[in-house]
Amino acid sequence: MLITFGLTLLHNVFLISGWLERFPILSYLPFYYSLAFPTLLFYYVKLNLYPKYHFIWSDVKHFILPVGQFLFFAWVLATAANYTTPLERNFYNPFFGAFEQLLYLITFFSYMYFSRRYIVQKRKEVNNRSELRKILYLRILIRILFILFCVHTVFVVVDFICYEFLDINLRTVKPYAALGALSFAVLLFWLGIYGFQVLFWGRRVFGRFKGSNVTK
Repeated sequence: MLITFGLTLLHNVFLISGWLERFPILSYLPFYYSLAFPTLLFYYVKLNLYPKYHFIWSDVKHFILPVGQFLFFAWVLATAANYTTPLERNFYNPFFGAFEQLLYLITFFSYMYFSRRYIVQKRKEVNNRSELRKILYLRILIRILFILFCVHTVFVVVDFICYEFLDINLRTVKPYAALGALSFAVLLFWLGIYGFQVLFWGRRVFGRFKGSNVTK
């Protein structure tokens, strides 16, 4: 999840810095993974709560959009005749356009909701203090991520409304574009902080429950 966030942030850095205009091939590289975040977040929470969970065929549906997004960029890169212009966002493109942004927002909020439901359900099942600490970690992750994502959503929605209905491209307004990218970068920053917590001392909490019961 951190890697996909980081690569997508790199795409935003190239966009704001003007590198996409100078080196159009950069926009064709398959490193834009907005649709992967919700699924990866959901399974991070689920597999930590139920570490013995085994993937089943019905799980495939959760990866259709992320895999499709990767294949789209891979196909564009392989078939593009030249790289004289940056890749354009098409409105109805589900992997790189306004519709993709809609899917990104809807799926992120949806998967955060379902992740929270798993956390709440697990909280009802356990009384062990150590397991409760583990649940607390995940609850804090989702709560703060929800707040930060709401802020990020405002930038995405305002950009969409201005571009589609007011014919104003806010991405050419450097201060706004920078703040929009910053709102996304803060999401990555929080995930990084959380990741280091788990790595250095939270790992002792998350590593104790290899024998936990599994609920599919």
